[in-house]
Amino acid sequence: MTAREPWVVGNAWDTLDGVVPDPLPRVSVIVAHFDQPAELARTLHALAAQDYPAGLVEVIVADDGTPGEVVVPSGVALVRQDDRGFRLSAARNLGVRASSGEVLCFLDADTAPESGYLRALTRLPALLPEAVTVGRRRHADFSGIRADAPLPAAAAGRELPEPAWLRGAYARTHNLLDADDRSYRFVIGAVMACSRRLYDEIGGFDEAFTAYGGEDWEFAHRAWQAGAVLAHVPSAVAWHDGPEWSERDGSDIQGANAQSIRLARDIPVRGSAPRGLLPAAPDLVVHMPGSPSPAALFLTVDSVLAAFPQARVVLDDGVDAPLPDPRVSSGTLPDARVTLRLDRPIVITDPVRLADLIDGLATEDLGTVHLADADGTPLGVLRSRRATSRAERWGTEGAFRVASVIASGVSAVRADPRVEAWLGGWGGPDAFR
Repeated sequence: MTAREPWVVGNAWDTLDGVVPDPLPRVSVIVAHFDQPAELARTLHALAAQDYPAGLVEVIVADDGTPGEVVVPSGVALVRQDDRGFRLSAARNLGVRASSGEVLCFLDADTAPESGYLRALTRLPALLPEAVTVGRRRHADFSGIRADAPLPAAAAGRELPEPAWLRGAYARTHNLLDADDRSYRFVIGAVMACSRRLYDEIGGFDEAFTAYGGEDWEFAHRAWQAGAVLAHVPSAVAWHDGPEWSERDGSDIQGANAQSIRLARDIPVRGSAPRGLLPAAPDLVVHMPGSPSPAALFLTVDSVLAAFPQARVVLDDGVDAPLPDPRVSSGTLPDARVTLRLDRPIVITDPVRLADLIDGLATEDLGTVHLADADGTPLGVLRSRRATSRAERWGTEGAFRVASVIASGVSAVRADPRVEAWLGGWGGPDAFR
């Protein structure tokens, strides 16, 4: 195979279309289960019928406290945890700890894969350690159908609707090729694969999730922040026994609301974060180094927070905030999606251009932006968390583009700007420069 880099630029996994891993990796399939013996039997039979080399596949059933015995065939490992409520994240992590494969494939016990599923879904994670792939989850009513009935023939005439919101999302994003910071919502843990390296690096699933839903989205968002490549693989088809969760009897708005509120705490991107409340993690961190004059510091911090009310501003140790504000601190920088490290005090008189640049770091292959004002004075550097993660992982800036941009509406300020003019709204930038 022709030598290539272990990364792609941005999310451009299509540059590897047609490339096949050589050699094929060892794959660990983690099947999460709770008290679904018939469904589990169907899924394990489907895994035994994969066209992937059997010697390179290990299957681990991770049981979340099923009462009584759980039966698995010879060659399938079983790991169990006590029943302390819904602990899907913990069960998946338990399964991973018992596994040895280079690529991890996650399935639910009621989601049975077609014969080409493993080969299709694991191709990109085998080629790109940063890839997170999601298959196509179809739905059917398998009641009364033998567990060993081959797929997809067993689903013929029993198909149930696929989720329209997922179909639409994959179409709009060209199977996540055009992913952005909110594309974590289209990664479904029941049909997901990633490399062990990425899983270990980001720390697996968050075991604080102890109710249905959300743990896969939080995992996918964390992976994206760490530089993951997201891809939907429509040829990797697995059949879920029954309808989508939102269409089942008993699904309700309370569960959906609880999931949204839980995720809003940890995922601060627009459209997911609170509109006014401060999320636990900021979307934007602005670092003001050094010890500027009180007036320059006041103007910088006040104009930044006026433009970006949910941002955090971090000052160097020993530098006091101009006024008490929970969004202003000193010392360690929080782990944000975007960091703006300033070269000097600034004033933001019109945030539109800067906001566009910050938003662009969510969707483009752009990772770092060097900012200057209209006079050519360097202002600072915008950098995405994804670009930082990739650079640290591979020792190169080549996985994202770097640009230099004039940031209209942002200006350097002199050592002692006129704070009265800023507060009163008169004088314009000439009063500060």
